[in-house]
Amino acid sequence: MTRLPGADKALVDPRKISAYLLEATHPQNGGKARFFLEHGFDAETLAASLAGHPVRHPVASQQTSPHGRKFVVICALASPDGRDPCITSVWIIDADAEQPRLVTAYPRVA
Repeated sequence: MTRLPGADKALVDPRKISAYLLEATHPQNGGKARFFLEHGFDAETLAASLAGHPVRHPVASQQTSPHGRKFVVICALASPDGRDPCITSVWIIDADAEQPRLVTAYPRVA
């Protein structure tokens, strides 16, 4: 079972949360804001839950590119409403970095 390297130090940019994941009018949001808001998330709780996602769950897939190493984590996300939905979170360790950072997160569709 592979874990995200440096998961305990993973970066979640607050702007990614407020200006993208929780911003319904963002052109690439695709319903993510509605999904996360329906589960009781605000910017602070979503950032905290996403930071813990790769700590609690293994990497489902990974690939290397010229930009760095990308990791996908799939499983339950601790949510304020207690329903803990299954999501996909995507992380990258940039080629010139050691610390992973959140790329995106979205509901897992079966």
